[in-house]
Parts: sequence; C-alpha cells; structure tokens
Amino acid sequence: MRLPTLRRTRPAEPGILTGTARLDRRTKRLVGRLRPGEIAVIDHVDIDRVAADSLVAVGVAAVLNAKPSISGRYPNLGPQVLVEAGITLLDDLGEGVFQQIREGDSVRVEGNTVFVRGEPVAHGVRQDGDTIAKAMLDAREGLSVQLEAFAANTMEYLKQERELLLDGVGVPDIKTQISGRHCLIVVRGYDYKADLDVLRPYIREFKPVLIGVDGGADALVEAGYTPDMIIGDMDSVTDDVLRCGAEVVVHAYPDGRAPGLDRVHQLGVSGITFPAAATSEDIAMLLADEKGATLIVAVGTHATLVEFLDKGRGGMASTFLTRLRVGGKLVDAKGVSRLYRQSISGSSLLLLVLSAIAAMAAAVAVSTVGKAYLSLAAEWWDDVMFHLQRLF
Repeated sequence: MRLPTLRRTRPAEPGILTGTARLDRRTKRLVGRLRPGEIAVIDHVDIDRVAADSLVAVGVAAVLNAKPSISGRYPNLGPQVLVEAGITLLDDLGEGVFQQIREGDSVRVEGNTVFVRGEPVAHGVRQDGDTIAKAMLDAREGLSVQLEAFAANTMEYLKQERELLLDGVGVPDIKTQISGRHCLIVVRGYDYKADLDVLRPYIREFKPVLIGVDGGADALVEAGYTPDMIIGDMDSVTDDVLRCGAEVVVHAYPDGRAPGLDRVHQLGVSGITFPAAATSEDIAMLLADEKGATLIVAVGTHATLVEFLDKGRGGMASTFLTRLRVGGKLVDAKGVSRLYRQSISGSSLLLLVLSAIAAMAAAVAVSTVGKAYLSLAAEWWDDVMFHLQRLF
C-alpha cells in the first residue's frame, strides 16, 4: 500500500498562546461549537484527517488532546494536517485535563504546559514536523497487525450479517421512491465539499435521490440541496436539518437498540430503524441497492485500508463486503474534484458574452429586417432628443 509522503515542517516555536477553551470527548460534536482563535480540548486517539480538516476549517488556535494523537497503530494523517496548518498540537495530556479545565476557561499554552488562572494544570507532548515524521515512520510498522485484525473483523461481520448482505433481510420499508432512479450518498469524508461542488451538473440533470449519512445531510444543505433521506445514528446531524422534511432512518445496533431514535422523536420527527452491525454509510448503500437504485454515487465514503482505520471502527470491515454486494452499481466520486476542474474564468466568460453580443449586432446591421429596425430606432431617438430640446 502506498502511503502519503510526509512533508516535514519547521518545529513550532514554544511561545505563549492564549484562548478560550471548548471541551468535548467527541471531536465532531465539538466542531459545531468552536469559533476561530479558540482552543479545542479533545479526547481523540489517532486524530483522523476528517477531524483535523474540520478543526482547521474552524480556525482553532490550538488542539489539546488528552490521548496520544498518534498511537502507533497505523499512520493516521490528522496530526500532520494540523501542524502544517500552523495549529499548535499538544497531546497525551491525560484524563485529568477534563477535570482541570472547564468550558469557557481562559487557557494559556506555554511550551509543553497548560495553564489555567496562572496555575499549571497539565503537561503533554508538543508535536511538530519532526516528531510527527518519526511517529508516522514507527506507525507504518503496525499496518501488518491492523491488516490481520481487519481480515478477522471482515469474516466476523460476514457471519453476523450474511442474510442482510446476500438476501437483503432486515432492510426496512421506506416511503422514498428509489426504484429506477440514481442515488447520491453523501458522507462527511475526505474532499466531500469539492467533490459535491463538481457534481452539480450531474445532480441538476439526473435529479438523484439525495441521501445524507449523519453529517452528510448537513453537507447537502450547506451546498444548497434538501436531502430526501437522512441515514445514521444521528450523532452529528443538526436539529434544523433533521426537521427539513427528509425521511429519517436511524441506524440501530443489531439487538434493536437505537439511541438516536429518542433524539429524533424529541424533535417531533418520525423515523424508522435499520438494525445492522455495518457502518451507517454501508447501510445507506445496502438500502439503495435493495430498493432498486440503478446507480449509486458515493461522495466522501471510505475506500482504502488507511481510511478504514482512520474511521476508527472495527466495523469498517463491513465496507469491503458492502462494496462487493453493491457491485457495478457503485460509482465512487472520491477525488473527482482533483481529476476535473471547471477551467472557465470570469474574464473568459465575459469575453464570450461580449463576442456573442457583437455577432448579433453585426447580423442585425447587415440584414434587411435589421436595417428597418435600426431606421425605426434612429427615428425614435431623434423624436426623444427633439422633445428634450423643447423642454429645455
């Protein structure tokens, strides 16, 4: 497997940095509350690239991690993204940081130490380009172990969900009409914004069923669309989007428990459950396939081993089998924004419009009908000027 080449950066200066602290053990929940210049306090082993991209987009000044940002299980890309964006990363601070720091506290980071109200409350490891490069090199050696665990998880999932995978047993009945249509499934994964933007002509022409997987529903709304369906455990989709009128399918545990269903009902939204051991993006594909979609276009979904591990779930093994099940219906739009970019600039478009106007004017000027209209226009203009001269 070819892994991204790590670009070494200059070590961050151990200067003093201050900001307001925002805390949450779930990074994707915290991102919704963060503001530029604030300090994120998280509990995130192996920060993945999607989480890092969201923190960079918010514009945080620093990230304080109670856990190791790179544990050595595999070469996760999140810490590299944060450091290259100029964000201070201090990790392995310990569980006590969540007791020592409160929401809204003014926090000072100096070197490897965190201060609150002038008192040191935690010490950690300050990451820079060199420390991350070394940790990533060591983590590459852990890929073989993770590959074995991934294979074992895949076999276990096949035993648990063979009826769902082979015969579609357990797929719920839905109101949304999918049979004979395309489905666009959006997950908040790598490059989802750019890929979704490039797909605008496709969406406009084919009008596919728009399915948002948890926060992917927010991504569709942010892009100007209204999702037809929202599928997931409902831990990262916002309240307003849940109320948008889309059909809601709550991802439940195999035993039928669905914690997200309570939240849906509290918002006054009806929802059905889909019990499965797979991930939410996988059950979205399985549902679309079982209900007769002619084509499934996936945005932001996971496809490589590193991405599976980056997702941080043993259940990501289901993705491999789901893709085998869906087969030729699936078109993965990952990276389409890098493959194809619209190259028409504003100046080129203006020149094209002016050229069209000039061509139309020339055609009117040389035709018999055009000359007659020009003569009438000239007489009208003379009348207007004559009346204006009489007024003044």
